[in-house]
Amino acid sequence: MGAAYFYLLTENTVEQTLMTLIARAGGQGWQIELRGVDQGRMAQLDAALWLGPDDEFLAHGLAGGPHDALQPVLLTVDPATDRACVICVDGAAVSADQVQASQRVCILFNGHDDTALAGARLQWKALTGAGCAAQYWAQENQRWVMKAEAAGQSVA
Repeated sequence: MGAAYFYLLTENTVEQTLMTLIARAGGQGWQIELRGVDQGRMAQLDAALWLGPDDEFLAHGLAGGPHDALQPVLLTVDPATDRACVICVDGAAVSADQVQASQRVCILFNGHDDTALAGARLQWKALTGAGCAAQYWAQENQRWVMKAEAAGQSVA
């Protein structure tokens, strides 16, 4: 049973945060789906991951290639195959069933964007209301601090 981790970005960019989260999830041996809402934005993230520091290279690929199933990190705008970790950016949706089927779902959202904040609140309510475990993390002085937690529970 998976859990949803919400990350309120106020100090680091999405790209900086992705480097950390992908490295940690990959260290668990998990295949990762990086899910967005716009193909152009996914291409930008693809380029950013290729240009990361040499000591933090993250093997990855854009969805639609011949080796999607083999990619350790698959960037997509559509839900991919079953992956242990799903990272959602730019308001990409994730269902309670997808959270339950994964090890972890990470939802990154911009703390300086009212629309992104409202969307994250709606996702939190929907997922926790459906019985998903969830944690809410915020940045404080370049450190991640857990601000809230909801235990997963069965919803009959």
